[in-house]
Amino acid sequence: MLLNLHVKNFAIIDEVDVTFKDNLNILTGETGAGKSIIIGSINVALGGKISKDIIRKGSDYALVELLFQIEDDHIIKALSEMDLPAEDGQIIISRKITNGKSISKINGETVTTGALKEIAGLLIDIHGQHEYQSLLYKEKHLDIVDRFAKDSIGVIKKQLESDYKEYITIRNKLAELKIDEDKRLREISFLEYEINEIKSAVLKNGEDEILAAEFKKLSNAKAIAEGLNHVYDLMSYQISDSAGDNIGRTVKQLMKLMEYDDSISGLYNQMIDIETLLNDFNRDLTDYIEGMNNHEEDLSVTVQRLDLINHLKSKYGYTIPDILKYCEESENKLSQYNNYEETMAELSRQLTQQEKKIKILSEQLSAVRQDKAKELTSKMKEALIDLNFIDVRFEMLFKPNGHYTANGFDDAEFLISTNPGEEIKPLSKVASGGELSRIMLAIKSVLADKDDINTLIFDEIDVGVSGRTAQKVSEKLSMIAGSHQVLCITHLPQIAAMADYHYIIEKTTDGFSTRTSIRNLEEKESIEEIARILGGAAITDTVMHSAKEMKELAKKTKKY
Repeated sequence: MLLNLHVKNFAIIDEVDVTFKDNLNILTGETGAGKSIIIGSINVALGGKISKDIIRKGSDYALVELLFQIEDDHIIKALSEMDLPAEDGQIIISRKITNGKSISKINGETVTTGALKEIAGLLIDIHGQHEYQSLLYKEKHLDIVDRFAKDSIGVIKKQLESDYKEYITIRNKLAELKIDEDKRLREISFLEYEINEIKSAVLKNGEDEILAAEFKKLSNAKAIAEGLNHVYDLMSYQISDSAGDNIGRTVKQLMKLMEYDDSISGLYNQMIDIETLLNDFNRDLTDYIEGMNNHEEDLSVTVQRLDLINHLKSKYGYTIPDILKYCEESENKLSQYNNYEETMAELSRQLTQQEKKIKILSEQLSAVRQDKAKELTSKMKEALIDLNFIDVRFEMLFKPNGHYTANGFDDAEFLISTNPGEEIKPLSKVASGGELSRIMLAIKSVLADKDDINTLIFDEIDVGVSGRTAQKVSEKLSMIAGSHQVLCITHLPQIAAMADYHYIIEKTTDGFSTRTSIRNLEEKESIEEIARILGGAAITDTVMHSAKEMKELAKKTKKY
């Protein structure tokens, strides 16, 4: 659940820090106080679009931080797979915006916007006017059924996705190989040329790296030879005062001194060992220098070999393993072209077999969907009646879309009738804006036990709602809040009265700048805010009494 929201220099927000609780969190405030900005800041933190005027005037940056407490092992595992461990089950998401650019972090680790949105999709579900409008698109309807039926269709969908992927692979192979005889012969000739070119090179893995090192050595052979000859002069016996000359004289001196003191023999023996090592070194050094004599010829051979390998790389792959893999794939393709009729027949057989698998799985998926859709629409009808759709009919129409996909062959959409005697029609052709928000609320209530996402945010849920319908909406929100954390912005007293935790968003000005703040209300303050919503400018004793009654009624209505 969302524990804390910290916002700084965001639009008209100077700095806000608020702690949210479980169950139903209600946010209210005067029109223009900045309620939409609070939700907007959460959206931005979760990877939403950034507007040009997002940074508060006079500030260099804007910052939004969200602190989540995670108890779902599925989410913790997903984070772990992204190398984002959640210590003590907590996740901090932050996004800092400067000069139109932003940096997003999860638990201090910088992440891409794509990764941020992926994680956000596991943590929070935000419903505003855009989400309600998405119900007008029937593609969304099938997704809702699948979420409702996920326990029954999960295995089928996974297998179907796998089989469909294999089906596409086979189909693409068939399309790729399906050519006329002249083109087939040209392809055979071309493949034979490429294979011969690669194989005649007799490439070995790692050969290019060895050759590159050899080229570096040989192209600098003159500098190496000069340097090593100087080293030889320093270490040999040919030059006075060289290492060899000094060691030789040291050996002779120690030999004379041993005549006076036998214990010097230990030093003498050590010096003999040093002289032996030096002789070995000089011998190896001489051999190395002599080996450089043919460096120009060796360099020419090395350059030719490197040129050949680089030529093959430019045609067949960036590395030798890539080239060899290309050769192997070309040999397979050549074999297919040489045995064209047999290959095409076998691929056609595989495609037919795969089509049968997809057909069976799609039929199974459709059957389960239609069965679960009846259960879903029945529950939806009950939920809609609870939301004051008195004579509502709610069904789902299925028909095949005429082709197979990784999601089966179903084309489905919700149908609704909201008035007695009215013909049932597609949801997109009937529902108004206010009805869409209530339908979405009904969907969330039906899916409450199915959803893994713990935190739900509802903005503009009370659009076009008043009177008894508003009371029904508040009760449905409270029901969902029994198993989820719910944050809801509202202008209606009935919904505000149902709050487990009531926050007020206020705007203040000193004549030079405007600031938005948010704070949690005590019981008395909550009643006063409900009275303000009820009575507007004039808050009479009668209005205060009504606000208290609404609060008491809400407490009795709650089922948790």
